[in-house]
Amino acid sequence: MKHTALITGATSGIGFETAKFLLASNYRVIIASRNKEKGEATVRLLRSYGAVSFSFLDLGNLSSIQTFSESVPFSRLDLLINNAGVMIPPYELTVDGFERQFGTNHLGHFALTGYLLPLLTSTPSSRIVTITSIAAIKGTIQFANYNGKYGYNPMTFYRQSKLANFLFARELDRRLKVHQKSTISVACHPGLAYSNLLSKGSGKKAHWLIRSILPYLVQSAEQGAASTCYAATNATLNGGEWIGPSGYREWYGEPKPQTTGDTIFNKHQAQSLWSLSEKRTGIYYLS
Repeated sequence: MKHTALITGATSGIGFETAKFLLASNYRVIIASRNKEKGEATVRLLRSYGAVSFSFLDLGNLSSIQTFSESVPFSRLDLLINNAGVMIPPYELTVDGFERQFGTNHLGHFALTGYLLPLLTSTPSSRIVTITSIAAIKGTIQFANYNGKYGYNPMTFYRQSKLANFLFARELDRRLKVHQKSTISVACHPGLAYSNLLSKGSGKKAHWLIRSILPYLVQSAEQGAASTCYAATNATLNGGEWIGPSGYREWYGEPKPQTTGDTIFNKHQAQSLWSLSEKRTGIYYLS
């Protein structure tokens, strides 16, 4: 029986390369994205690699997340990869009134994971992989201003969303273990790798100058995806790990578990973030 993987935002970059890897590893892959045209084009590109399909999902819209989750076309879920994200857009709110980066990168994935958790936990030894960033290292959760109402800086709020991704991933793993589930949760990051995140959440290609120069300065999307592929399939992982490149400052190199996550993790902050996320999304799980 094929294992089933769901990847959010896999229409380009690291998510696309991860999908290729999983298809080559005999997974059935579902790509979930808010851009139907790009999603269907991606399926056409990947069809020769294996069983792949597209489903519409807008992580910036809680109603879309619920609709998607209630109509999933599969009976088991071995792997959920929380990959989609936006980076340094101008200040704007999602349809639910959340600052776009926090709302999409974190709250959207928090909600999606909650809705899909019964399917995940009923699938033996399933895994949840959440993509963070080295930007999380300098991140803080501004609980009094998480929504940017009292001031907004694009990079500051990107760092907040990526720290939230990691705190969520590790706290999720702790709660799964408390509830004696076989599902594990792992966080990973690509180091410095080329992706379309620098389009600032527009869904369009990054500026031509960035696309021309950046590939010479950072890892390719395929190299950046190595951390995700490791986190998704390495049999030695127990859950709660921070996976990143092994080179200088975790910018590049072969992936492995790193101690950075231990350095930046704060259990009280993680639990406060979990409570905030439950209240804002209205989705409660693993309490």
